[in-house]
Amino acid sequence: MLHGLWTPGSGLVLWQHPESDVVAAIDAVAVPDPLGAVVQAARFRHRAQVVVAGPDGPRTLEVKAHALAPQAAAPVLLQPLPPGAVAADLRFLGHAARGVERWVRAGRIVPELRRDDGDWWVRWRLVGGQRQRAWLAELAAAMPPALRAAGRGAAVLEDLVTELADPIAHLWIDARSVGVGRAADPHPLIGALISGAALDSGSHRVASALQEWRTSLTSGEPELVLRLIEPDDDPEQGAETLAALWRLQVCLRSEGEAPQPVPLQGDPAQLRLAGERVTAAIAAYPMLQRLPRDPGGIDFLLPTEVVLDLVAHGANELRSAGVHLLLPRAWQIVAPSMRMQVQSPAATESTVGMDGLVSYRWELALGDVVLTPAEMSRLVQSKSDLVRLRGEWVQADHRALAAAAQYLDGRTDETIGSLTQLLAEIAASEVRQVPIEDVTATGWVAELLAADRDAAQVDPPAGLKAELRPYQLRGLSWLATMNRLGCGGILADDMGLGKTVQVLALLVHERETATVNPVPLAAAQDVTGAAGSDQPDADGSPAGSRLDATAPASDSDQAEGPGVASNAANRHIGPTLLVAPMSVVGNWQREAERFAPGLRVMVHHGAGRRSGADFDAAVADSDLVITTYALLARDIEELKRQHWQRVVLDEAQHIKNSATRQSRAARAVPARHRLALTGTPVENRLEELRSILDFAAPSLLGKASQFHARFAVPIERERDANALTRLRTVTSPFVLRRVKTDPAVISDLPDKIEMTVRANLTVEQAALYQAVVDDMLAKLKDAEGMSRKGAVLGALTRLKQVCNHPAHYLGDGSGVLRRGQHRSGKLGLVEDVLESVLADGEKALLFTQFREFGELIAPYLTERFGVPIPFLHGGVSKKGRDAMVERFQESGGPPLMLLSLKAGGTGLNLTAANHVVHLDRWWNPAVENQATDRAFRIGQRRDVQVRKLVCVDTIEERIDDMISGKQELADMTVGTGENWITELSTEEIGTLFALGAEAVGE
Repeated sequence: MLHGLWTPGSGLVLWQHPESDVVAAIDAVAVPDPLGAVVQAARFRHRAQVVVAGPDGPRTLEVKAHALAPQAAAPVLLQPLPPGAVAADLRFLGHAARGVERWVRAGRIVPELRRDDGDWWVRWRLVGGQRQRAWLAELAAAMPPALRAAGRGAAVLEDLVTELADPIAHLWIDARSVGVGRAADPHPLIGALISGAALDSGSHRVASALQEWRTSLTSGEPELVLRLIEPDDDPEQGAETLAALWRLQVCLRSEGEAPQPVPLQGDPAQLRLAGERVTAAIAAYPMLQRLPRDPGGIDFLLPTEVVLDLVAHGANELRSAGVHLLLPRAWQIVAPSMRMQVQSPAATESTVGMDGLVSYRWELALGDVVLTPAEMSRLVQSKSDLVRLRGEWVQADHRALAAAAQYLDGRTDETIGSLTQLLAEIAASEVRQVPIEDVTATGWVAELLAADRDAAQVDPPAGLKAELRPYQLRGLSWLATMNRLGCGGILADDMGLGKTVQVLALLVHERETATVNPVPLAAAQDVTGAAGSDQPDADGSPAGSRLDATAPASDSDQAEGPGVASNAANRHIGPTLLVAPMSVVGNWQREAERFAPGLRVMVHHGAGRRSGADFDAAVADSDLVITTYALLARDIEELKRQHWQRVVLDEAQHIKNSATRQSRAARAVPARHRLALTGTPVENRLEELRSILDFAAPSLLGKASQFHARFAVPIERERDANALTRLRTVTSPFVLRRVKTDPAVISDLPDKIEMTVRANLTVEQAALYQAVVDDMLAKLKDAEGMSRKGAVLGALTRLKQVCNHPAHYLGDGSGVLRRGQHRSGKLGLVEDVLESVLADGEKALLFTQFREFGELIAPYLTERFGVPIPFLHGGVSKKGRDAMVERFQESGGPPLMLLSLKAGGTGLNLTAANHVVHLDRWWNPAVENQATDRAFRIGQRRDVQVRKLVCVDTIEERIDDMISGKQELADMTVGTGENWITELSTEEIGTLFALGAEAVGE
């Protein structure tokens, strides 16, 4: 069975159901040309998304298709289409095309001038007007369900009519029938209209003149307007809401005039015209036919439930038929929302932090109106989506309103609890379609909620040898406020915005002002457990590893009083423990020496590092102790024994998996204040955000299983806006996020120009690619569960290797070139790009996720360009990394640098380069942006060009297109890894991995 779609921009798309044989079906009923000839010659190489019937309802399929431009589609659609081999959707399109033909033969066409592709073109189009709009409305009402289900409605019909009018007109209008057409030198506009050539003398002025002429041909037709008038009674006085009848008044409106009602005893011509228009309106919105009419006129009378359907659905159908619907002036469509009022005393008058006591009360609002309990009860009992509230009609989802009211039943009274309890209430408020819109607070909670925007200003510390940018000073103020309020947090500034200097500024400020975070002594002394539990956590960490905070107070602290630890000046402040990847330990040490020379810095690293009493003494004599994640887990007992003021995790994505040893160790180190630094709080899954926050603000997001059900699944799989709002409400006070592309953050950073660069495969690559795909599909036939996922991910890795270079995939030590020719189309493209970079005297960074690929091409590129090319990967020592970075940053240093994505993607400052090339893709925007930010960061003075290489018509190009559509997830701090590919069906995987016809170059 042959089907058809009309796609704006493409024209007619012929497609076949996967279970049918088109050619055989066409031959069986002897379909005449031109359709028969088209089908016989068609290769069906295109792909189209269609909706087909299935046992469980409509489903979307990707099918083979053949596209015809409007000029070619017109003769095909105008011929009679036999039902035996042609589906209803294609016959419907033919019916619409023959309707266009009738308008053309009736002379209802005019020329139109449009500008396309830099030229002016004259084309025929229908005049338009009320009659044609009514005809289109009838067509839309008769449209087959398959076309409607695919989202192709009135807009597609409008495009079909617009695009087919010109070719159909050309089929009927002979040049000799145009009076001046016989002249030797016809008017240029007539000549262009007949020949189809561009009009050299075209202009906007001529186009506007033709448009005004066309409009004048239909300007005398009054249009139908249906005006909705609310009932006269007041439903607030009783339960008359459902019984109230609304009037749908029939009006006619001439151009430039107000709508005028059409009385039954009025002008017969007007009454007849209104009757014709109402008939067209009923055809567009058939529910009108079932409604009672005013006995004394032609108006409709609507019960409330029909009014709701009219506004929600009928208005669009009527608009497509050229009928306008006017709503009452006071009509409002509002959404219910929940709000919370929080009361807390000033920070100086109360215990603050996660255990600080607050009072809070829930509220329910419709739009801007906070409902009283009596109003909530009345609106729920009305059981209608349309109600009158305080004298105005409002439309709101009754089921959502009832669900919210049920949830808040008993919660609208004032509740006393801790900040942790308050946030847990917000996290658990899972009411579908009713978001938490606002949390209003007083006292120290208000200061916490506004800290990211309006933290108490902190003066730049005198001992900091750096000039802080305005946003960095705001970051320092936020850090100081969170420290003072006893709350940990995540400084999630973009890579390159200077998180290091902001933390160093906090340490210098803290020591100059000698302030200590006020922490309740009861909490300060509890370093053996959390939340009063001796049971292991659900994520497997031992009891006591989820600490709220704090080292034991000294004896002098306890003498201050029973409530809050001392804030007295000139006292010794405990040291800060900073945990960082080994690759950036040296950077922290140098930055501290440069910007905060007054800090006493100790690096805890290496085989000869201190231990026991020697380590205790060294820590006590330090302000900042720097160590690595590996040693954090290995030396946890040594670290737990210290009285830390603060624990800071740099590149905190290293604890994104809460079950790892280093994650458990990070949570087990006692400290007064916890701070995580990361430019990517989420790389692949939302659980990573929970893991990092579970270190910075323990218990904030609950157990892993609760978080998975409340947030991860609804947001990642269902795009639940309500869950996203709740997550932001709970986490935003503890996360400070700034991006460097925001001009309000940093105005002097140059532009970042990102582009996807496509390379063709060589014949050798194409053969290897196809072999990998065939092997994978064979394995998938009987594979299930983990073995199926392993087969898909393994094939994905091998295909990336093939796209990089045959020698990378084969691992046989063969050469980069063969007979002087490139074996890899991608490497040949890289060579061309780098030639241009070096010719301009600029530098480039080249990232790959495969160490073996870097080792393969580094010698070749070194020989090709005659310069040493360093390769930074996980096997390079700390000293070697530091030397590579320092040498590259020098003006006479190497112009190119290869980096493995994992080892070189974070923590490095490589602003000497203003070109970044991603040789192969990680398919995670957050990780790739991290790597790009080695060059696109403070200190960069030139525009940064980022090239992401993919191979044409391969899985690389297809996933790149799909990931581009998923970028919104990264914007919501939800990343995209590669595991989602394994969840596709075998058919979808085969399509995704298939090698396209254009993959191989010449």
